[in-house]
Amino acid sequence: MSRLPITKTPKVYVGGAFIRSESARVYPLKDAAGEFFANVPQCTRKDLRNAVEAAAKAGPGWAKRTAYNRGQIIYRLGEMIEARAGEMADAIALGGASKAAAAREVAATVDRLIYYAGWADKYEQVLGNVNPVAAPYFNFTVTEPMGIVGVLAPEDTPLLALVSLFAPAITSGNTVIALASSSQPYPAILLGEMLATSDLPGGVVNLLTGFRKEMVPTFATHTHLRALVGAANADERKALALGAADSVKRLHLVKSEEPPDWYADTAQSVYAVRDTVEYKTTWHPIGA
Repeated sequence: MSRLPITKTPKVYVGGAFIRSESARVYPLKDAAGEFFANVPQCTRKDLRNAVEAAAKAGPGWAKRTAYNRGQIIYRLGEMIEARAGEMADAIALGGASKAAAAREVAATVDRLIYYAGWADKYEQVLGNVNPVAAPYFNFTVTEPMGIVGVLAPEDTPLLALVSLFAPAITSGNTVIALASSSQPYPAILLGEMLATSDLPGGVVNLLTGFRKEMVPTFATHTHLRALVGAANADERKALALGAADSVKRLHLVKSEEPPDWYADTAQSVYAVRDTVEYKTTWHPIGA
């Protein structure tokens, strides 16, 4: 008797757990040949609100960890992806990429994580400062994480772009809620499985799948999201700008119409860490 294959039921990763959408809705994911592969959770505004609660709970503990420890944990995540590189490459190839291109994207993603792991205990020396003042005081400027950062991944390079966007935010102690590529969500789903077995605390990175037209307005207006980074088209940028102005959040968006080269050296920088930190300046009397 032939054995029926056990098909996978993809779930999103929120708060350290694998969940179905609160709405119980799904949408079909097809492979490059047009064959049905799996049903992907179609997340809603309620799922985003639940993810915000999970990120808020995880935030204080993650921010209080030493920079060195955060670097260790991010490095470990790179190790997890490296160990399952073949499986992740297959997930990327599902969207039509060649095996060579998929393997290249996985390797670049691992390198991107190692890059930011290296900055974890060094960015403060670059972004902070001791300020000269004409008075008997020390004047220090130090960085602090903003809180919860929303990430809008582009449709292409679904793994590398996603990691390139959220890695700088968690490096500095923020928590993240990311909306994966709608057309190629499977690499993000598999990434969630790797996050679950890494040392990253649950709730630090939360991954949602679904349609941008439903999710972007809530990302724009949710007051607990302190910054938004990612890719957006002209209509989305307008909605995000209006929502961000009303809820007072920082925006760092690239144009979907003119996407950057996510493999380039310019796609990684300590100044991407700067985009999701705040600055605190302290005055202290000399000799006190």
